[in-house]
Amino acid sequence: MKKWIIFISVFTVSLCLFLSVFVLWKAGQPFSAEQAKAEQLALQEDKLAEVNDSEVYSGSNIYITVIGKDQSGEEKAVFIPDNLDDLNIEEVLLKKGISKIQAIETVEKEFKVKKVLHTKLGWEENNAVWEITFLSQNNKLNYVYLFFENGTWWKRILNL
Repeated sequence: MKKWIIFISVFTVSLCLFLSVFVLWKAGQPFSAEQAKAEQLALQEDKLAEVNDSEVYSGSNIYITVIGKDQSGEEKAVFIPDNLDDLNIEEVLLKKGISKIQAIETVEKEFKVKKVLHTKLGWEENNAVWEITFLSQNNKLNYVYLFFENGTWWKRILNL
């Protein structure tokens, strides 16, 4: 009887673990497919010659930010809207704005940051912006936005 209880317990835990991993994997697939389409579009439209990274930015509109090098070898970010009916693709040269590290340092000078959760480059109201999500010392969630061009503050959502 004891062996059956152990077997059922191990089987149940294994099944729960497998299902959890499967659900997380399936949940990420739509984003992966959209990112792959956006990367391909950036290459097809000759916005980039080489893709290094991409991520989904969800602000007032959803954009896939594709980062890579253009034909002249310069680092560039291309912002592709999620609805491809509107092919209003925006782009910025990364050397013409503040870096990810500079954006984080700006936030750390202003706030007591316990942990930076993520930093994303996105497109809002005809401007490239850095979205920095962090936990403050009192474990509150914070979203702050800096203009990519000059590092000035755009918006702050604090202590959630």
